[in-house]
Amino acid sequence: MTLILGIAGSFIAITGFAVLLETPKKYVPLAGLTGAIGGWIYLYCTQKEMDVVLASFLSALAIAFVSHVFARVFKAPVTVFLIAGILPTVPGAGMYRIVYYIIENDREMCGYYLLQTLEIAGMIALAIFIMDTIFRFGKPLRECNAEKK
Repeated sequence: MTLILGIAGSFIAITGFAVLLETPKKYVPLAGLTGAIGGWIYLYCTQKEMDVVLASFLSALAIAFVSHVFARVFKAPVTVFLIAGILPTVPGAGMYRIVYYIIENDREMCGYYLLQTLEIAGMIALAIFIMDTIFRFGKPLRECNAEKK
């Protein structure tokens, strides 16, 4: 039940965020779906007691993949789906905890959450880079195969 509520919450939050970003109306539900897929993967991985950094990486990988697929199917820029969709994996709680522990003067916990937040941010960037590279190199291969026929 928690997973279903999390998916629904991700969809609603991303749909609202897409409206805030002035995403074209016809793509708003698709951006919400992208975020819901990423939110589902993140929640599923964390429920299976996977590390938060790895869960964020897998979630961002799925979001980047779905964004590229939607961009090609619906003839839209990838960023229309990616920017709104990536919101569930952004480490906002980690950034909050960093500031909280700075105020509390707890250097150990502050350092822990700082490192974790940087790792998550790096994994998000790496996942987007990997998917972008795969889709970029896939295009010349398709063109090369089309020329042979």
